Amino acid sequence: MLENTFLHLPFIGPKTEINLWRQGILTWDQLELHLDHWPSSSQNRNLMRSYLRQSREHRDQAAYFHKVLPSAERWRLYRDFRHSCGFLDIETTGTAIYGHEITVIGLYDGQQTHHFINGQNMEEFEDALESYDLLVTFNGSRFDLPFICGSFRNLQIRQAHIDLLHVVRRLGYRGGLKSIEPLFGIARPPEIREMSGYEAVVLWHEYQRGSSDALQKLLLYNEADVVNLKIIMDTAWERLCRELELAAGRLLPINPSAQPNV
Repeated sequence: MLENTFLHLPFIGPKTEINLWRQGILTWDQLELHLDHWPSSSQNRNLMRSYLRQSREHRDQAAYFHKVLPSAERWRLYRDFRHSCGFLDIETTGTAIYGHEITVIGLYDGQQTHHFINGQNMEEFEDALESYDLLVTFNGSRFDLPFICGSFRNLQIRQAHIDLLHVVRRLGYRGGLKSIEPLFGIARPPEIREMSGYEAVVLWHEYQRGSSDALQKLLLYNEADVVNLKIIMDTAWERLCRELELAAGRLLPINPSAQPNV
């Protein structure tokens, strides 16, 4: 997907990108050959070549493309960087950053969930985050990431970020994570199926009063959040790719089920 993408280049918007695909210009290499004829200005052609050169130089740096792609198109990074992708969700004592604190951070690598618990191992989170080039959250742009940055004063999040809230809205879904999960065929375990964010706060306070069972239930709730993010991201990526394939006349060489290069 990444090397089929032109939207981070000057003079190319969504309509121009699709028109180029329909002409059979599908990759950065093919676009560079096309620059012998377009744009009409030699100065603009040289600028395009410069951007293409930078794209190749930063090919393995998700953070670079996070900066240059339109925010609505960062979902395109997923296939190329999902081998170093972390699915992230936090639990807190309240919704406001000031006056509240993070209780649990869940970080799922696609195989295993890692939990960072306030008062136990929260200080290990910063080092663990360095293992990832891409983060996926749900509403993390407004909640999870600002809360984390406010809690870890020296932390600078260098990773590219896909906010699934905006991805699923593009597909026509509205509501929070738990309300859209059934629409993606996801059913939570019975013991946490009716849980809400408010109950997660209650469980934390019960844990602080000595209930280890409350903590285990809270961790199960958080694990469902991060694991389900991957399920939704996988499905949404495939659907959006199919939309682009249709717009391009099925010319794009995208195989959504293919494994990424590692």
